[in-house]
Amino acid sequence: MAGAAMNVSSWVWILFGILVLAMLALDLVYGSRGAKEGPASLRSAVLWSGAWIALALLFGLVIWWLYDHAALTYLTAYVLEKSLSVDNVFVFLLIFSELKTPPGQQRKVLYWGVLGALVMRGILIAAGMYLIGHFQWLIYPFGALVLLAAARILFGREKERQVVAAACDVCGSWVARVLPITPVLHGDRFVVRQRGRLVATPLLVALIVVETTDFVFALDSIPAALAISRDPFIIYTSNVFAMLGLRSLYFVLADVLKRVRYLRLGLAGILAFVGAKMLLGSVVEIPAWASLAVILVLLAAAVALSLALPPRTGLADGVDANVG
Repeated sequence: MAGAAMNVSSWVWILFGILVLAMLALDLVYGSRGAKEGPASLRSAVLWSGAWIALALLFGLVIWWLYDHAALTYLTAYVLEKSLSVDNVFVFLLIFSELKTPPGQQRKVLYWGVLGALVMRGILIAAGMYLIGHFQWLIYPFGALVLLAAARILFGREKERQVVAAACDVCGSWVARVLPITPVLHGDRFVVRQRGRLVATPLLVALIVVETTDFVFALDSIPAALAISRDPFIIYTSNVFAMLGLRSLYFVLADVLKRVRYLRLGLAGILAFVGAKMLLGSVVEIPAWASLAVILVLLAAAVALSLALPPRTGLADGVDANVG
């Protein structure tokens, strides 16, 4: 079974909150500068993505210094969440392609999308911890949910495209039934005033669709994280650090996904393993180091298979990312 909750003092939570706010401010400054200068180069995106990963690993050293054994559990949860965030990127590529969102505007949507996701995931993690704490049997439907997520990645790609296309129909989606929308982009503005009333731009539609799809992804990834740990500090911090680097990771993978086409197969394998771990937790206890090893091996195998076999023409099975 996943480990019990640690006794994390309030000052550790406060320091973590300060760190996150500082990183978000840094990301906002960096993103604003990038929006003025044009789309980030691949090299810049790689450097920033590496910096976010390094920060997450440094935080793991802090956990090791404070709580010793919990560091490996944190690292396992972080690698899991970081791996699953790749699936977010596939769908974000579809969203921006459908809406023909320019790269500079994609950066703004991703920044506010990540900010909203941090709040939403905190709420969902608290709800999941409460439910499992009071209804232990829920671990089994949660495990089944994770297995369904693996099946969705393997077999639901075309359905995923259809859902995204419907949601991104600017004037025909459910968003248009709630908000007045103009089909014309107005720079990086989410709303504009027309004929005396505020109307949403396609950029706001993109943000709403990004947030709603991340909510669906969170319903997969948070139960998966509960298979690694039942500690709210471990689960939330691993989620936060995985999400903080998502924007830079997006611009890296927008280029890389054309060559690593079997990555989703590895992600499906990871979810299948985690779902099985949840369902069999009362029978077989899999330590954190073994879970980490399985996740890393599946990722490495997916990358190796992608490099060994020539990719198809196009990006991520034909998705035009519309990124520079």
